[in-house]
Amino acid sequence: MDKRQAMVGLGALVVALAALGCRPRRGPRWPERGELVVEGLGFTEGPAWSPDGFLVFSDIPADRIYRWDPGRRPDVFREPSHNANGLAFDATGRLLACEHGSRRVTRAERDGRVTVLAERHDGKRLNSPNDLTLAPDGAVYFTDPPYGLKGRKAELGFQGVYRIAPDGTLTLVVRGMASPNGIGLSPDGTRLYVDDSRQKLVNVFDVRRDGSVANGRVLIDLSRYGARGCDGLKLDVEGHLYVAGTDGIYVVAPDGPMVAKIQCPGQCTNCCFGGPDRRTLFVTCRRKHGGGSVYRVRVPIAGLPR
Repeated sequence: MDKRQAMVGLGALVVALAALGCRPRRGPRWPERGELVVEGLGFTEGPAWSPDGFLVFSDIPADRIYRWDPGRRPDVFREPSHNANGLAFDATGRLLACEHGSRRVTRAERDGRVTVLAERHDGKRLNSPNDLTLAPDGAVYFTDPPYGLKGRKAELGFQGVYRIAPDGTLTLVVRGMASPNGIGLSPDGTRLYVDDSRQKLVNVFDVRRDGSVANGRVLIDLSRYGARGCDGLKLDVEGHLYVAGTDGIYVVAPDGPMVAKIQCPGQCTNCCFGGPDRRTLFVTCRRKHGGGSVYRVRVPIAGLPR
Protein backbone atom coordinates (compact mmCIF):
# COMPACT_ATOMS: atom_id res chain seq x y z
CA MET A 1 0.00 0.00 0.00
CA ASP A 2 1.39 3.43 -0.98
CA LYS A 3 2.17 5.49 2.11
CA ARG A 4 0.85 8.70 0.63
CA GLN A 5 -2.41 6.97 -0.19
CA ALA A 6 -2.55 5.32 3.21
CA MET A 7 -2.31 8.61 5.11
CA VAL A 8 -5.75 10.08 5.12
CA GLY A 9 -6.91 13.27 6.63
CA LEU A 10 -9.19 12.63 9.56
CA GLY A 11 -9.56 16.38 9.93
CA ALA A 12 -9.04 18.69 12.85
CA LEU A 13 -10.26 16.89 15.90
CA VAL A 14 -11.28 19.90 17.94
CA VAL A 15 -13.99 21.40 15.76
CA ALA A 16 -16.01 24.53 16.35
CA LEU A 17 -19.73 23.91 16.01
CA ALA A 18 -20.90 27.50 16.36
CA ALA A 19 -23.75 26.94 13.95
CA LEU A 20 -25.22 24.42 16.38
CA GLY A 21 -24.44 26.51 19.41
CA CYS A 22 -22.05 23.85 20.73
CA ARG A 23 -18.28 23.93 21.06
CA PRO A 24 -16.03 21.08 22.18
CA ARG A 25 -14.26 21.69 25.48
CA ARG A 26 -10.54 22.39 25.32
CA GLY A 27 -8.30 19.56 26.44
CA PRO A 28 -5.27 17.52 25.37
CA ARG A 29 -3.88 18.02 21.89
CA TRP A 30 -5.73 15.48 19.76
CA PRO A 31 -4.22 14.02 16.56
CA GLU A 32 -5.07 15.39 13.14
CA ARG A 33 -4.30 12.52 10.79
CA GLY A 34 -4.76 8.77 10.78
CA GLU A 35 -3.45 5.87 8.74
CA LEU A 36 -5.46 3.45 6.66
CA VAL A 37 -4.25 -0.08 7.46
CA VAL A 38 -6.99 -2.32 6.04
CA GLU A 39 -9.40 -1.79 3.15
CA GLY A 40 -11.53 -3.63 0.61
CA LEU A 41 -13.61 -5.75 2.97
CA GLY A 42 -17.38 -5.85 3.61
CA PHE A 43 -18.81 -4.38 6.83
CA THR A 44 -16.01 -4.14 9.39
CA GLU A 45 -16.95 -3.98 13.07
CA GLY A 46 -15.99 -5.03 16.59
CA PRO A 47 -12.23 -4.32 16.75
CA ALA A 48 -10.45 -5.78 19.79
CA TRP A 49 -6.78 -5.83 20.75
CA SER A 50 -5.40 -9.16 21.95
CA PRO A 51 -3.08 -9.34 24.98
CA ASP A 52 -0.81 -11.28 22.60
CA GLY A 53 -0.28 -8.13 20.50
CA PHE A 54 -2.58 -8.27 17.47
CA LEU A 55 -5.92 -6.85 16.35
CA VAL A 56 -9.05 -8.81 15.52
CA PHE A 57 -12.17 -7.40 13.90
CA SER A 58 -15.39 -8.67 12.36
CA ASP A 59 -16.55 -8.61 8.76
CA ILE A 60 -20.23 -9.29 9.43
CA PRO A 61 -21.58 -10.15 5.95
CA ALA A 62 -18.46 -12.19 5.10
CA ASP A 63 -19.07 -14.31 8.22
CA ARG A 64 -15.45 -13.90 9.26
CA ILE A 65 -13.27 -12.59 12.04
CA TYR A 66 -9.93 -11.27 10.77
CA ARG A 67 -6.58 -10.98 12.50
CA TRP A 68 -4.29 -8.08 11.68
CA ASP A 69 -0.64 -7.82 12.74
CA PRO A 70 1.26 -4.55 12.26
CA GLY A 71 2.97 -4.47 8.86
CA ARG A 72 1.00 -7.43 7.46
CA ARG A 73 -2.20 -8.02 5.54
CA PRO A 74 -5.18 -9.32 7.51
CA ASP A 75 -5.64 -13.09 7.77
CA VAL A 76 -8.83 -14.99 8.49
CA PHE A 77 -8.90 -15.71 12.22
CA ARG A 78 -12.24 -17.53 12.38
CA GLU A 79 -14.67 -18.74 9.73
CA PRO A 80 -17.57 -19.06 10.09
CA SER A 81 -17.99 -16.43 12.77
CA HIS A 82 -21.79 -16.72 12.89
CA ASN A 83 -21.86 -13.10 11.67
CA ALA A 84 -20.05 -11.88 14.77
CA ASN A 85 -20.25 -8.18 15.55
CA GLY A 86 -18.76 -6.92 18.84
CA LEU A 87 -15.61 -8.64 20.12
CA ALA A 88 -13.59 -8.45 23.34
CA PHE A 89 -10.73 -10.32 24.99
CA ASP A 90 -10.93 -11.21 28.66
CA ALA A 91 -8.02 -10.99 31.09
CA THR A 92 -6.75 -14.44 30.09
CA GLY A 93 -6.85 -13.76 26.35
CA ARG A 94 -10.06 -15.63 25.53
CA LEU A 95 -12.13 -14.05 22.76
CA LEU A 96 -15.75 -13.16 23.46
CA ALA A 97 -18.11 -12.53 20.54
CA CYS A 98 -21.61 -11.20 19.99
CA GLU A 99 -22.94 -13.39 17.20
CA HIS A 100 -25.75 -12.00 15.08
CA GLY A 101 -26.27 -15.21 13.14
CA SER A 102 -26.61 -17.53 16.14
CA ARG A 103 -28.20 -14.88 18.39
CA ARG A 104 -25.85 -15.58 21.26
CA VAL A 105 -22.73 -14.48 23.13
CA THR A 106 -19.82 -16.92 23.08
CA ARG A 107 -16.30 -17.33 24.46
CA ALA A 108 -13.52 -19.14 22.60
CA GLU A 109 -11.46 -21.14 25.06
CA ARG A 110 -7.71 -21.48 24.73
CA ASP A 111 -8.06 -25.10 23.58
CA GLY A 112 -10.42 -24.11 20.74
CA ARG A 113 -13.70 -25.07 22.39
CA VAL A 114 -16.54 -22.54 22.18
CA THR A 115 -18.57 -21.84 25.33
CA VAL A 116 -22.03 -20.30 24.98
CA LEU A 117 -22.38 -17.58 27.61
CA ALA A 118 -25.86 -16.29 26.72
CA GLU A 119 -28.50 -17.43 24.27
CA ARG A 120 -31.93 -17.16 25.92
CA HIS A 121 -33.72 -14.94 28.40
CA ASP A 122 -36.78 -16.35 30.16
CA GLY A 123 -36.73 -19.26 27.72
CA LYS A 124 -36.84 -17.00 24.65
CA ARG A 125 -34.03 -16.48 22.17
CA LEU A 126 -32.13 -13.22 22.32
CA ASN A 127 -32.57 -10.74 19.46
CA SER A 128 -29.05 -10.40 18.05
CA PRO A 129 -26.34 -9.51 20.60
CA ASN A 130 -24.47 -6.51 19.25
CA ASP A 131 -21.67 -5.23 21.49
CA LEU A 132 -20.16 -6.03 24.87
CA THR A 133 -17.83 -4.88 27.61
CA LEU A 134 -16.15 -6.59 30.56
CA ALA A 135 -16.36 -5.46 34.18
CA PRO A 136 -13.35 -5.56 36.53
CA ASP A 137 -14.84 -8.62 38.27
CA GLY A 138 -15.14 -10.54 34.99
CA ALA A 139 -18.86 -9.93 34.44
CA VAL A 140 -19.95 -9.21 30.87
CA TYR A 141 -22.48 -6.55 29.85
CA PHE A 142 -23.93 -6.64 26.33
CA THR A 143 -26.58 -4.95 24.20
CA ASP A 144 -29.28 -6.84 22.32
CA PRO A 145 -30.95 -4.82 19.52
CA PRO A 146 -32.64 -6.52 16.51
CA TYR A 147 -30.17 -5.43 13.81
CA GLY A 148 -28.96 -8.94 13.02
CA LEU A 149 -32.34 -10.65 12.83
CA LYS A 150 -32.61 -10.13 9.06
CA GLY A 151 -36.25 -11.12 8.79
CA ARG A 152 -36.17 -13.73 11.56
CA LYS A 153 -38.82 -13.46 14.24
CA ALA A 154 -38.01 -11.63 17.45
CA GLU A 155 -39.14 -13.66 20.45
CA LEU A 156 -38.61 -11.20 23.29
CA GLY A 157 -40.62 -8.18 22.14
CA PHE A 158 -38.15 -5.65 23.53
CA GLN A 159 -34.53 -4.53 23.26
CA GLY A 160 -32.37 -4.89 26.32
CA VAL A 161 -29.00 -4.67 28.02
CA TYR A 162 -27.86 -7.76 29.93
CA ARG A 163 -25.25 -8.80 32.46
CA ILE A 164 -23.56 -12.20 32.53
CA ALA A 165 -22.26 -12.74 36.06
CA PRO A 166 -18.93 -14.50 36.66
CA ASP A 167 -20.93 -17.60 37.65
CA GLY A 168 -22.81 -17.51 34.31
CA THR A 169 -26.12 -16.09 35.52
CA LEU A 170 -27.84 -13.93 32.88
CA THR A 171 -29.75 -10.88 34.11
CA LEU A 172 -31.66 -8.19 32.22
CA VAL A 173 -30.39 -4.85 33.60
CA VAL A 174 -31.89 -2.29 31.19
CA ARG A 175 -35.14 -2.51 29.28
CA GLY A 176 -36.94 0.07 27.17
CA MET A 177 -34.18 1.76 25.17
CA ALA A 178 -35.08 2.37 21.52
CA SER A 179 -31.87 0.96 20.02
CA PRO A 180 -29.15 0.00 22.53
CA ASN A 181 -25.84 -0.36 20.73
CA GLY A 182 -22.38 0.63 21.99
CA ILE A 183 -21.52 -0.14 25.60
CA GLY A 184 -18.68 0.51 28.03
CA LEU A 185 -17.76 0.87 31.70
CA SER A 186 -15.97 3.66 33.54
CA PRO A 187 -12.39 2.94 34.67
CA ASP A 188 -13.55 2.06 38.20
CA GLY A 189 -16.53 0.04 36.97
CA THR A 190 -19.11 2.16 38.79
CA ARG A 191 -20.82 3.64 35.71
CA LEU A 192 -22.21 1.86 32.66
CA TYR A 193 -22.52 3.77 29.38
CA VAL A 194 -24.90 2.65 26.64
CA ASP A 195 -25.58 4.60 23.48
CA ASP A 196 -28.87 4.60 21.60
CA SER A 197 -28.24 4.59 17.86
CA ARG A 198 -31.75 5.72 16.93
CA GLN A 199 -32.01 8.56 19.43
CA LYS A 200 -28.33 9.58 19.10
CA LEU A 201 -27.96 9.64 22.87
CA VAL A 202 -25.33 8.30 25.23
CA ASN A 203 -26.94 7.14 28.48
CA VAL A 204 -25.18 6.52 31.78
CA PHE A 205 -26.24 4.25 34.66
CA ASP A 206 -24.84 3.77 38.15
CA VAL A 207 -23.59 0.22 38.76
CA ARG A 208 -24.62 -1.25 42.10
CA ARG A 209 -22.51 -3.66 44.11
CA ASP A 210 -24.52 -6.63 42.85
CA GLY A 211 -23.92 -5.63 39.22
CA SER A 212 -27.42 -4.28 38.59
CA VAL A 213 -27.78 -0.69 37.40
CA ALA A 214 -29.86 2.30 38.49
CA ASN A 215 -30.39 6.03 37.98
CA GLY A 216 -30.32 5.98 34.17
CA ARG A 217 -29.90 9.41 32.61
CA VAL A 218 -28.69 11.06 29.41
CA LEU A 219 -24.98 11.92 29.40
CA ILE A 220 -24.92 13.65 26.02
CA ASP A 221 -27.15 14.18 22.98
CA LEU A 222 -24.76 13.77 20.05
CA SER A 223 -27.31 15.08 17.56
CA ARG A 224 -26.44 18.54 18.92
CA TYR A 225 -22.97 18.00 17.51
CA GLY A 226 -24.13 16.76 14.11
CA ALA A 227 -24.16 12.99 14.71
CA ARG A 228 -26.60 11.05 12.54
CA GLY A 229 -26.41 8.00 14.80
CA CYS A 230 -24.32 6.17 17.41
CA ASP A 231 -22.53 2.84 17.22
CA GLY A 232 -19.70 1.26 19.24
CA LEU A 233 -17.91 3.03 22.07
CA LYS A 234 -14.79 2.64 24.23
CA LEU A 235 -13.23 4.49 27.18
CA ASP A 236 -9.73 5.65 28.08
CA VAL A 237 -8.05 5.49 31.49
CA GLU A 238 -9.25 9.00 32.37
CA GLY A 239 -12.86 8.13 31.61
CA HIS A 240 -13.31 9.84 28.23
CA LEU A 241 -15.72 8.09 25.89
CA TYR A 242 -14.90 7.46 22.23
CA VAL A 243 -18.24 7.06 20.46
CA ALA A 244 -18.57 5.99 16.83
CA GLY A 245 -21.06 8.51 15.51
CA THR A 246 -21.39 7.44 11.84
CA ASP A 247 -19.29 10.33 10.52
CA GLY A 248 -16.51 10.19 13.07
CA ILE A 249 -15.39 9.33 16.58
CA TYR A 250 -16.89 11.69 19.13
CA VAL A 251 -14.65 12.09 22.18
CA VAL A 252 -16.79 12.90 25.22
CA ALA A 253 -15.67 13.96 28.69
CA PRO A 254 -16.73 11.79 31.66
CA ASP A 255 -19.22 14.48 32.73
CA GLY A 256 -20.73 14.89 29.29
CA PRO A 257 -19.35 17.69 27.08
CA MET A 258 -17.74 16.76 23.78
CA VAL A 259 -14.01 17.50 23.76
CA ALA A 260 -12.98 16.43 20.25
CA LYS A 261 -14.11 14.78 17.05
CA ILE A 262 -12.04 12.45 14.90
CA GLN A 263 -13.29 12.85 11.34
CA CYS A 264 -13.47 9.55 9.45
CA PRO A 265 -14.05 8.85 5.77
CA GLY A 266 -17.33 7.01 5.51
CA GLN A 267 -19.41 5.47 8.28
CA CYS A 268 -17.63 4.84 11.60
CA THR A 269 -18.85 1.62 13.21
CA ASN A 270 -16.63 0.95 16.24
CA CYS A 271 -13.19 1.44 17.79
CA CYS A 272 -10.72 0.01 20.30
CA PHE A 273 -7.38 0.82 21.87
CA GLY A 274 -4.26 -1.19 21.16
CA GLY A 275 -0.52 -1.24 20.73
CA PRO A 276 2.06 -1.71 23.50
CA ASP A 277 0.97 1.46 25.32
CA ARG A 278 -2.74 1.29 24.35
CA ARG A 279 -2.52 4.75 22.83
CA THR A 280 -3.32 3.64 19.29
CA LEU A 281 -7.02 3.94 18.49
CA PHE A 282 -8.22 1.49 15.84
CA VAL A 283 -11.39 2.55 14.03
CA THR A 284 -13.54 0.36 11.80
CA CYS A 285 -15.30 2.20 8.98
CA ARG A 286 -17.46 1.47 5.97
CA ARG A 287 -16.57 3.66 3.01
CA LYS A 288 -18.59 4.28 -0.14
CA HIS A 289 -15.48 3.59 -2.20
CA GLY A 290 -13.13 1.12 -0.54
CA GLY A 291 -15.59 -0.97 1.43
CA GLY A 292 -14.97 -2.06 5.00
CA SER A 293 -11.79 -0.52 6.37
CA VAL A 294 -9.69 -0.12 9.50
CA TYR A 295 -7.81 3.05 10.47
CA ARG A 296 -5.39 3.71 13.27
CA VAL A 297 -4.60 6.99 14.96
CA ARG A 298 -2.40 7.89 17.90
CA VAL A 299 -4.23 9.51 20.82
CA PRO A 300 -2.87 11.40 23.85
CA ILE A 301 -4.47 9.21 26.54
CA ALA A 302 -4.17 5.43 26.91
CA GLY A 303 -7.29 3.32 26.56
CA LEU A 304 -8.71 0.83 29.01
CA PRO A 305 -7.67 -2.79 28.38
CA ARG A 306 -11.28 -3.95 28.06
